[in-house]
Amino acid sequence: MPHSLILNLLPIAPIPPGYLTGRHLHALFLTLVSSVDKQLGDRLHDATADKSFTLSPLQTKKCPFKKHHSLQSEHIESIPEHSLCWWRISLLDDTLFGKLTHLWLNLNPSRPWHLGPADLMITKILGTPQVDQPWANACTYSQLYEQASETNRLIAFSFATPTTFRQGKFDSVIPTRDCVFNSLLSRWNKYSGIEIPDLSLDALFSTFVNIKTERLTNYESNFVGMVGEVSYRILGDVEPLVIKQVNALADFALYCGVGRKTPMGMGMTRRIVVNRS
Repeated sequence: MPHSLILNLLPIAPIPPGYLTGRHLHALFLTLVSSVDKQLGDRLHDATADKSFTLSPLQTKKCPFKKHHSLQSEHIESIPEHSLCWWRISLLDDTLFGKLTHLWLNLNPSRPWHLGPADLMITKILGTPQVDQPWANACTYSQLYEQASETNRLIAFSFATPTTFRQGKFDSVIPTRDCVFNSLLSRWNKYSGIEIPDLSLDALFSTFVNIKTERLTNYESNFVGMVGEVSYRILGDVEPLVIKQVNALADFALYCGVGRKTPMGMGMTRRIVVNRS
């Protein structure tokens, strides 16, 4: 069962920008895991393949719900103390969520967590849909699949943090149907237990593209990723089963993201509703 959790955070000291990188937030997540299961924390740290979680950059602004804006991917200045922040953690594996249940249920609001020289207080954890927070949600894999439409042919995504795709030895920022949906398909088949074999994307075409590139400098190597909005449409005579599978993968994007380095804040993606005939 995938979960998309929002942690509301309150820093009690300024957080320098050098500690707001994907690498440092990744380390903070592993610290949270290790606080309840040291072996699990070590195992996640050592994992080199696709990891069963994704993280967002730390956000200091309210989440834009109706407008499909990108999120903050980098911070040039320190985050001042007592600034309300939020941080998204998604978990793709039931086992991982179960291991962390003790952490969520027994969270001590007076216990600080360290991010560089700053202490952070976790004030609240949101795990269900909110009026002003589209990134919080939870749904079983069977529900995602069963509820997926067999008739909706329009698939629109908001790429909220820089997204890039590995192609051979190099990266590409172009969100082709194969890059996006093969990324979703790979993670779906790994974690859902409901395999979608041999999905054909031949009938899927991009019909709207409004993207821009952003350069990320807070990694060991600089990355260029794209953010923005892309729509795809299923055209022609297509079986309802294929339409359902494509829709299930699109709905799954909220939890798993797409592309590279999703455990470090890249590739945050969610399906959006657009009015395009």
